[in-house]
Amino acid sequence: MRERCLIIVTLMSLVSLPLWMGSDYYINIASQILIWAIFALALNVLVGWSGLVSLGHAGLFGMACYTGAWLLEAGWGHFTAVLGAFAMTILVSAIFGALSLRTRGIGFIMITLAISQILWGIAYRWIGLTNGDNGIIISARPTPFGIEMDTPGVFYIFTLIVFLLTMLIMAIFYQSPFGVSLRGTRDQSRRMSALGFNVWLIRFFAILFSGFFSGVAGLLFLYYHQYVSPHVLSLLNSAEVLLMVISGGTGTLLGPVVGAGLVVVIKNVASAYIERWNMLLGVIFVAIVIFMPEGLVPGTQRLFRWVFSRIKSIGAAIKSEAS
Repeated sequence: MRERCLIIVTLMSLVSLPLWMGSDYYINIASQILIWAIFALALNVLVGWSGLVSLGHAGLFGMACYTGAWLLEAGWGHFTAVLGAFAMTILVSAIFGALSLRTRGIGFIMITLAISQILWGIAYRWIGLTNGDNGIIISARPTPFGIEMDTPGVFYIFTLIVFLLTMLIMAIFYQSPFGVSLRGTRDQSRRMSALGFNVWLIRFFAILFSGFFSGVAGLLFLYYHQYVSPHVLSLLNSAEVLLMVISGGTGTLLGPVVGAGLVVVIKNVASAYIERWNMLLGVIFVAIVIFMPEGLVPGTQRLFRWVFSRIKSIGAAIKSEAS
């Protein structure tokens, strides 16, 4: 009952945020947090549930951005642009998986990094296709059911709906037989193979699933900024989203969301008051690794359990002394 009340209060707070937030700037920050949270949830499928650390997910994220922008610039409608972006992202994810799953550990990390850097190089150098550093500008956002998304509040509500659907799908995926088998390949890959499971194929489909939601985040990013440049494919974006997953808590649903909120707030809010905000982010990350190596969400839960157990033990001691 307590958990349901907490969920209801949280949902009401999120839905009503444009009403009580006041400033369009902070509403836009909230939209950015949701977009990066979807991206972090997508990466968490690999890092947290598959045990595969990727440093190249910005390539999938950026591919959705560029494909959507290309199709819109060519005169296609938003529906075609979205479908084309998803199709291209899944295709690149398939190539991504076929190449990177030939190895594990450091090898997997390096292959994902190399693929992402190849895509970044193409975006940066193939000016006739990507317009280079100048990027591609799109003129308008979609209007689902005739609703204009030009204002920060309306775009935030649309992003929130997509985010909640993503959370629901991720929760169902986690509890599904496929999700259980995926975590089995993370913990005991040899035993899963001995039991007859195709470990390679399970991981391959996990990469496609992760790539699809990376594309969802990429399209939201494109419509939020109405602009895409080679920066979206950079190593920095891959590292930042990985930092979000690790700092929040790998393998959890809320961890990547909390990590996304932490990084986005420090980048966009704290940076206005602290010149060396990168150092602050680094100090926070080091503190998390030292004091809560499992991440903020699992670490906070552990801390609360410890506090409650101490309170109960102190209360029991006082009762025993009084009697």
